Amino acid sequence: MSKRAAMSFVNSVWSSFHASSGLEPTLLSTLKLINVEPGKVEFELLIEKMHTNRLGTLHGGTIASMVDLGGSLAVASKGLFSTGVSTDLNVTYLTSGGKVGHVVRGEATCDKFGKTLAYTTVLFHNKDNQLVARGSHTKYVKIALTDPKNILEELSPELNNDTSRRVKGF
Repeated sequence: MSKRAAMSFVNSVWSSFHASSGLEPTLLSTLKLINVEPGKVEFELLIEKMHTNRLGTLHGGTIASMVDLGGSLAVASKGLFSTGVSTDLNVTYLTSGGKVGHVVRGEATCDKFGKTLAYTTVLFHNKDNQLVARGSHTKYVKIALTDPKNILEELSPELNNDTSRRVKGF
């Protein structure tokens, strides 16, 4: 399926987060999707004061929230509207992500999509293209696979054939 379809679908999932969540529209209001293809989402965040720690640099909690959201959007890029629930989230911080006015870029990848779990990796780079942090996010997706808003057949036909057998009778 085309990048255009993937971008459109992930934008609709991101809009759903904005409409129904308290955290993302507040903390990550300046996050922009840059590129989407099945299994991969690139985004950037314009750093504002609310994203910083007492040292004036990008707060680790902001990065952790972007690992959560980025992992969810990477799962969405495979065709899941309801992206499941988190079972594990890990972040390793390597260097400063930047200061107010800087942009931090993220790249989230859906590494594996199994019967019940999806595994994602999120990498972050600062304005100097240095690797700032890396995260991993595991999602429980078994129930999410039954959502009628999913478009697995369009974005991940290889998953649709396999997962439709797995969720029958669920």
